[in-house]
Amino acid sequence: MKPLIIANWKCNPETLKEAQELFNGIKKDIENKNVVICPPTIFLSSLICEGIKFGAQNCFSENKGAYTGEISPQMIKSIGCEYVIIGHSERRIIFNESNVDVSNKVIKAQQSGLIPIVCIGESKDQNTFEIIEEQIKDIDKDVLIAYEPLWAIGTGENASIEKVKEVRDFLKERKVLYGGSVNSQNAKDYLEITDGLLIGGASLNNEEFLKIIKTAY
Repeated sequence: MKPLIIANWKCNPETLKEAQELFNGIKKDIENKNVVICPPTIFLSSLICEGIKFGAQNCFSENKGAYTGEISPQMIKSIGCEYVIIGHSERRIIFNESNVDVSNKVIKAQQSGLIPIVCIGESKDQNTFEIIEEQIKDIDKDVLIAYEPLWAIGTGENASIEKVKEVRDFLKERKVLYGGSVNSQNAKDYLEITDGLLIGGASLNNEEFLKIIKTAY
């Protein structure tokens, strides 16, 4: 099976017009490929189309109720999304999401028919495998895992191939993606030892992102 390439646009771009322009620049090149575009939730309804996979960057742990400002998994599923990113380190650090929060979101996302992509990873002063074990202990083994060491996200400093191999071996039968300063120069090496990539900054540069896609396909 071809590797899974996920584009996480994070809180970018600033306007719907810019989002449409960014998407239109890659649309023809990613049709019917194992590529998932994850724009800000507010842009999803305007971008979703046939032949291309979409995902949300987060979801809530309930499908409806008095939860002002939240977006439920069922809402995300109902507009045509297949995937949802859960537990990204920026959610864990900035919004104080715990492993319990992540687990609850995963359960509700699966019940809603979404495919969760759970982000895991350690800071430089933490033991990689102790942290990962805690982060995945309540996560179903069929859930996609994205290994993103905190110190590699948006820093230009990526994890070594040896390190990613160790994490891959530790996670055994799970499907594992790598994320953290992925670019067209290092994508091929990571694709040889993982099931795909979770791409942040490089996914906002169409030329760079398409180079990564060509590497994968």
